[in-house]
Amino acid sequence: MLKAIPKSWLSWDFRFEEDSSVVAEIDVSHWREKADLTVAGSTYKLFREGWMSGAFVLEADGAILARAEKPSALYRRFVVEHAGRRYTLKAARAFRRRFVLSEAGAEIGSVSPDGLFTRRATADLPDGLPLPVKVFVVWLVLMLWRRAANSASAAGAGH
Repeated sequence: MLKAIPKSWLSWDFRFEEDSSVVAEIDVSHWREKADLTVAGSTYKLFREGWMSGAFVLEADGAILARAEKPSALYRRFVVEHAGRRYTLKAARAFRRRFVLSEAGAEIGSVSPDGLFTRRATADLPDGLPLPVKVFVVWLVLMLWRRAANSASAAGAGH
C-alpha cells in the first residue's frame, strides 16, 4: 500500500510511504496544476499540457512516461495511458472521494481518503505499475480533491 501524507497541515505537498519508509515526495505548484516528483533521487515533472485544458503528463528528462485525459469536465474520470496500456481512473460513486483504477472494465486498484476530513490517502495499485506512475495516479486524485476544497472554500467565502 502506498500512503500519501501531506507535508504540513494546510499543504498540498505530499510525501509517499510504503512500509513506513518515504519512497517519494511531491511538491505542488500554487499557481497551476503542476508538480515536481522526486523518487530515489530522480526528478519527474507532473503537469497539464495546456493552461485550462489538455492532457496531464508524467515526464522524465523530456520523455513522457504516462498521460491522462479527462474526457468530460462534468465527470471525475481520467483515461490514463502508460507503456501502451489504457486505464480508467474514476470516482467510485457520486459525491464520494474514493477513486477506482480499472483496466478493460476490471477494477485493479483504488485511491481512498483515510478519513472524512483528511487529505491523507491510501493507494492500493498494481505492483506492475512503476512507482512514479502510481504517484501520478494519486496526484490526479489529489488535484480533484484540491479543486473541490478550493470550490468549497470559495463558496463559503461568498456568504
